[in-house]
Amino acid sequence: MEGTHVITIARGYGSGGKTMGKMLAEELGWSYYDRDLLRLASDESGISEELFARADESGVKARLFRIARDVFDGQVIPPDRDDFISNENLFRYQAKIIRRLAAQENCVIIGRCANYVLRDMPNVIKVYVHAPEKYCIRTVMSMYGLTNEEASKRIREIDKRRGAYYRYFTGHDWQFADDYDLCIDSSRMSWEKCIQIVRAYLESM
Repeated sequence: MEGTHVITIARGYGSGGKTMGKMLAEELGWSYYDRDLLRLASDESGISEELFARADESGVKARLFRIARDVFDGQVIPPDRDDFISNENLFRYQAKIIRRLAAQENCVIIGRCANYVLRDMPNVIKVYVHAPEKYCIRTVMSMYGLTNEEASKRIREIDKRRGAYYRYFTGHDWQFADDYDLCIDSSRMSWEKCIQIVRAYLESM
């Protein structure tokens, strides 16, 4: 394989996509990026990391769907503009960091529309990890000690926010299969098998 390679992972809440991403990065010896992207974007922009965290996958509303073609050209809004700390500019800085990392090193990136941000770059494997609702509920109940009803509510709320975030910045449905190379149902096999599938795809590139 020549050049840098990136694996992006979008995931339904409770499907274990984050766990799979960490394991995959460790096995490959690659860098792993999740919420630390917010710190990198904050360092790059000078904007408070708290503002990035507040907007991250939750700070947008689904009323106006902004098509993302205007936020991936490497341009960011300058500090003298009133909309310097707008959701759009916070996203542009994250996109800028994601594209820079993809050009510099092999890495696994979790969420943040990374599959769409990198859609025109070579050597990117775009993965969507999902699982049936019952499986996700059991996972969340076990992780956080929640009741069935509490876990179900949390899953619905978080998946709704993630879907709204993705649609706002891409104009696409978050679960649209055409945006991914691999869609994996994590309830049907072990983590090791899931990772084997992604690695086999990587090795075929």
